[in-house]
Amino acid sequence: MSASQPRNPLHGVTLEAMLTRMVERHGWAGLARDVPINCFRVEPSMTSALKYLRKAPRARAKVEELYLRFVERERRNARGE
Repeated sequence: MSASQPRNPLHGVTLEAMLTRMVERHGWAGLARDVPINCFRVEPSMTSALKYLRKAPRARAKVEELYLRFVERERRNARGE
């Protein structure tokens, strides 16, 4: 992590990297269940999702929040909690 943002867990993680990890793990249907937006429900693609999320700050914030929970859950599972 950078010294300028040592406590920001999203620092250095691109939106595309977040979506890719979550889609690989939960699929588009899982994302659509947690963040019900059309770019996840109707003919989902990485391109359409990125395009929409870059223009919609509220939807992007929900995806980032979901990603943080996803990462925390992975950490707990890795530690055996």
